[in-house]
Amino acid sequence: MSYAPIREKLKRGETVILDGAIGTEILRRNVTWADHQLVNKPEFVRGIHEDYMRAGAEIISTNSFQLCRRALYNHFRDEAHRKHIGASDLETRAEKLLAASVKLAVEARSIVKPKQPCAIAAAVTTLEWCFRPDLAPDDKKARAEYTEIFKTVKDAGADLVLLETVNSIGEARTALEVCKGLGLPCWIGFVPTEEGKLFTGETLKDACAAIEPLGVDAILLNCAPPDDITAGMKQLAPHAHAPIGTYAHIGRFDPPEWLFTDEYPPSKYCAESRKWKQMGAKILGGCCGTTPEHIAALATLR
Repeated sequence: MSYAPIREKLKRGETVILDGAIGTEILRRNVTWADHQLVNKPEFVRGIHEDYMRAGAEIISTNSFQLCRRALYNHFRDEAHRKHIGASDLETRAEKLLAASVKLAVEARSIVKPKQPCAIAAAVTTLEWCFRPDLAPDDKKARAEYTEIFKTVKDAGADLVLLETVNSIGEARTALEVCKGLGLPCWIGFVPTEEGKLFTGETLKDACAAIEPLGVDAILLNCAPPDDITAGMKQLAPHAHAPIGTYAHIGRFDPPEWLFTDEYPPSKYCAESRKWKQMGAKILGGCCGTTPEHIAALATLR
């Protein structure tokens, strides 16, 4: 399988359905998200991917949000402290889990949609916490770390990279350059503020101008409440030439997990997504708090 059928659908102006939340769906099913459950309960994660495909998703994102060496190392004072008290496999754990996340999604596709267009998107976010652009590493470090991550998911069989919840133009540009240099299609999802800007204060107009010449395959808005996604779409749609899309979160962040609410049942979330489609969105999906039932509702919008 490859990204080509999805690319062709977007070229024809057709709607592509992205899947919904993975991490919060694991929590909703009363299982902890420890280690992303890629080792302890791989069949559980694979089952969620299968449920999204049966609901109509054409893009399956891997269960790999914030899964990188830096995220593991940040728990320690420094390298000496990590070696002193940390588990012995931390140097290789991120790479192994990233590869496992792709493998499970590929396995799910082979079960549910072996002959239908369905692409595996390696879900990657900013190297530091996605809501804190001030913590981002410098360009040299970011380039090296993204190279490690993207090589791993490419070798494992990902069809594209979904770089999501991005908070700055600089990190988006760096990651995109690395991704395209490795020959991978790349979708970038920015997290918008209530005013429809990036968390740095940069505009989506400037974001489009910066990343479209580099060959970004799609620009999305994600991990924000529906009203913020609407605000972002008002800023993004007039300036984007690449395909655009949306996948909002529903509920509330209740650190370190997610608080589920009944504010946006599938029918209401679908109505919001219909508005985004009318504004120009060609890719529709769901972020934190959404479920296979939400994606089944979106599938009616194709």
